[in-house]
Parts: sequence; structure tokens; C-alpha cells
Amino acid sequence: MTQACSFGAVPLASGVTRFRLWAPSAPDGLALEVEGHPPIAMRPGPDGFAQADVDCPPGARYHYRLDAETVAPDPASRLQDGDVHGDSIVAAPDAYPWRHPDWPGRPWEESVVYETHAGLEGGYAGLEARLPELAALGITLLELMPIADFPGPRNWGYDGVLPYAPDTAYGTPDELKRLIDTAHGLGMGVMLDVVYNHFGPDGNYLPRYAAPFFRQDVRTPWGDAIDFRQAAVSQFFKDNAVYWLTEYRFDGLRLDAVHAIAGHEWLRELARDVRGRVPPGRRVHLVLENDDNRASLLQGDYDAQWNDDAHHVLHVLLTGEAQGYYADYADRPAQALARCLAEGWLYQGQPSRYRGGQVRGEPSGGLPPTAFVLFLQNHDQTGNRARGERLAALVDEPARLRAAVALQLLAPQIPLIFIGEERGSRTPFLYFTSHADPALAQAVRDGRRREFSAFAAFSGDGAQALPPDPNDPAACLASRPRAAGDDAQAWMRDYAALLQLRARLIAPRLAGATSLGAAAIGGHGVFARWRLADGARLAVYANLGPQRQPVPAPLRAGEDVYGTLLFESQAGGRDALALGELCGDTAVWLLEEPA
Repeated sequence: MTQACSFGAVPLASGVTRFRLWAPSAPDGLALEVEGHPPIAMRPGPDGFAQADVDCPPGARYHYRLDAETVAPDPASRLQDGDVHGDSIVAAPDAYPWRHPDWPGRPWEESVVYETHAGLEGGYAGLEARLPELAALGITLLELMPIADFPGPRNWGYDGVLPYAPDTAYGTPDELKRLIDTAHGLGMGVMLDVVYNHFGPDGNYLPRYAAPFFRQDVRTPWGDAIDFRQAAVSQFFKDNAVYWLTEYRFDGLRLDAVHAIAGHEWLRELARDVRGRVPPGRRVHLVLENDDNRASLLQGDYDAQWNDDAHHVLHVLLTGEAQGYYADYADRPAQALARCLAEGWLYQGQPSRYRGGQVRGEPSGGLPPTAFVLFLQNHDQTGNRARGERLAALVDEPARLRAAVALQLLAPQIPLIFIGEERGSRTPFLYFTSHADPALAQAVRDGRRREFSAFAAFSGDGAQALPPDPNDPAACLASRPRAAGDDAQAWMRDYAALLQLRARLIAPRLAGATSLGAAAIGGHGVFARWRLADGARLAVYANLGPQRQPVPAPLRAGEDVYGTLLFESQAGGRDALALGELCGDTAVWLLEEPA
């Protein structure tokens, strides 16, 4: 197995453990303290690295002493004894007995992504118990929100400060490996969301001994930007990516908010480094979240990007909301959706009004449909609402939401389903934290209040005018998806039926699929067509508004035009098309087999 050995505590074949720390601005008294051993002075060399070999086994506790009052965990800790301020633990990388060591992964074109939060699923063991149900539904790629050690037991994961240490609030490292191993046995891959653009506000000791880790000339929403120009910093994160993909055998990484990474060329370096170091024969998928819409990164380096543009215009069509960034998608949303289905993004170099005229994006029409991850909901778009409402609670016409689901799950873009969505859950997904520092908890609380102060629902006085307190344990408890009964079962049947169609008739033909164009139909409708790899042609008519729309003559589906019925979200949709009309709140998919 390829191992990432540049940082942290690594047991060697000789029986000793090598401790390696990049500490170019360390105080004179820097020392390594390993249980059962006297303190070891750590003196960084010209490259900023300090190293010591210690006769100690896996399981040994250790930390770095910065001064008489302050000790710090290893920034590359593989396991913590307690929380982010506790001791680090030497971990054996090869102790877990893998049952499916030869799992090669699945082609990206087969991906149906399920984004979930390990804590809300009952930890790694609780999520493992759900895997058979998800596999039966048609999920092929499980995506975990970040698990790098964060402060306290409750967090979305984006406040992580120890990128190599899976948080023990969800279980042990072996339980995480067993989750991945079990998924592989069911034919399912597992992807991890990683945060390489910032560290959380509590537990980051790097500025105390590695000040050059951060830039003083570039700020991000979370503070000073990470300085990827530093060779050691660059290697720290490259090794981290390889570590998750090899030691834990994750099948891919989703990189959070890479538009906040200063110096985008590092992203290319990372992708090429990862693909060069992962053992041959394994399929590893790299996916971006990138508000910059950089199509050039998807031409060989990364497999896909989350398609925020498509989500935003679908949200406008489904809910009518036009506040905040949705304002950029409220003008002619049907035309905007047609462009997203045909070309991937709406913003491909034009100015954004919401961003004050800032030009956003690169041309994406030449990319394959599978370069875009298509979702109706995710942790950001649901959880960054003040009250965390899901679409099941926001869309007043269930048939409209079912039409959107049918549009999403059969489109050639890669579908992503958010935890609970497959059951039609109406439970909110709130932003939640568990900061022990009262001042930090209050700062987060105040920040949320400022963020939503302009919204009418939060004007005025009293508790009802305040967004929920993220640090209240009730915020996390309320976010656990709850959906049962006939309606939940009906949603599950719909998802399973659509994903079975996708797996049987669409996914095997996606490698090499291309768009044949799209057009708006009225104010809420769209027609789109694709040529699949074997020459088959796939077409959709979708209307996310209540009114029937006349279909222009060039787009009409006659008796044999555009193929036979693949799926209709409401009965009679195909028959209406034959008469030149597109029913309201419906989606109709047609498939024309090759001659």
C-alpha cells in the first residue's frame, strides 16, 4: 500500500515510531512528549522539519509542548485521545483486516451519490447498518460530510482542525474502515468530503509554531488563506488526500469550496499527484465544489463539479424564491434550466448581479454531462437556510417535486441525493456546532443572526425572530431525518424505480454521451436531448409550473418522434405531448434506441 509518511507519527518496520513535524517558527522550547518517555527536544532543520525516532508502539499517547502552559496535538494526528485539544495517539496503518482488498471501484458514469452526515446516521456503525437499504435503492457512491476531528461531539465537519484524524464522536477508525469495507462488499463506493481551504476556529495550533502555513496577504471568509506556495504545506494536503484514499480505501474525494484556495494551479498539482500515487487498477474519483465554475479543471484533472447553477435555477422554479443568490436565476428560469441541461452551467463568463457584476465561470458546453453533479438539495443549500427547510416542506405541489426528482435522476448528469430526501423527509437540516468556548459559541450565534437579519422572517424582536441556535444540542437532534408511513414508502418506491431505469438503460451508455441541445417551453418548462454512447437518443420534457404549455412544433413528440416512453411522473404526460401539449407539474422521459 502507498502510504503518506511525510508528516505525523508513523510506525516503522524497525519497531520504532518516527515523529515528524513541520515547525519553521517553533519556540526554542519545542519538545515532543511521549507517554513513558522523557521529553525530547525538537529542533527544526533548515527545511523547517523536526524529527525524532522513539521506541514506542501503536497506542502510545503523545503531544508537542510549545511552552510551560501549552501543549498541542500533532497536526497530522491519525487519532485523538478525546477532542482536538487532547493527546494524539500513534496508530498502526495496516491493522484492519480488509475483507475486500481487491475492490477496484466503479466507473464514474455509474455514480448515484448519496450525501450523508455520519453523526445523524448513528455513527459509522449506524451508517453501516443502512448500507443494504441504500444499495437496494440504487445508491452506488456514498459521500460522507467531513469527518476530520472537530471541536465537540456535534458539527457539520467543516470546522475540522486535524485533517488526518477521523473524529471519534462517530466511532473508531476500524469502524470507519469496516463501513467502507462493507460498502465495497455491496458494490458501493465511498467518497469523503475534505476541507483544504481553511481550518476551524477552535483547536488550530499551527500559527504558534508554523506561521508560514498561512498567508498574510490573502484573506478568506475564515481568516488568513493557507499558503500552498510553501512546499511543506502543499505536501501536507497531498499526503492527506493519498492517506484517505489508501489507508482507508475511500473511492474518491469531494474538495470543499476550492474557490477559496489561493493559487488555483495547486489544484492541478494535487489531482496529478493523487492519481500518480494511488495503486494502479483502482478507480478514484475527484470532485470539486467551485463557485468559480472553472471548466478547465474538469478536462482531465477532476471528474466533476457540483452544479450549483442547476440547483439554483431548479430551486427558483420549484419555490419561486428569488432572494440572495437566487436573484441571479430568477430572470427567465426556463431558459436558464435549458442551458444547464445542455451545457452544464448557466454562468460561463458573464457578470453576476448578485456578486456586483463580477464575471464568473468558463465555457462548459464542451464538457460531458457527467462532469456535473446534479442535486435538488445538499447540506449547503438546505442547512444554510435559517430554518433548514427541505423541499418537501417548501414545494406546495407534491407533483411538482416528483417531476423535478424524475428530471434529476434520469438526466445524464450525475445525481446526488441528500440524506432523507429519498423518503420525502420534512425534517429540517439545521446548522449545528458544539463549541465549548462560550465566546466562540456566541460569535457563531451572532454571525447567524447577522446573516439572516435582512430576511423578513427574522425582523423584529423576540425568540421567534431569531434563527435557531447552532450550539443548542436540539439543533442537531432536530436534524435527524424522520419519515415513515405510506408517504415515505411511496417516495422510496419512486426513487428505486427511477434508479433502476437509470442503472439499466442510461448509466451503461453515459461514457461518451453528448448534448443535442435544449430549449425552454413557456416560463417553467424545458425540452432537452442527448445522444448516448451507443447512438441511442434520450429526451425529456419537464414542466415545473402548474399550467399546461403548448409545445412549439419543432419540439413536439409525435407518434414515433424522440422515441418510446421511458418514464412519466404523471399518467397522461406522453399522450398530451402527442397532442402538442406539455402538462403542468410533470416530467416525461423518452428513449429512442439506435437503428
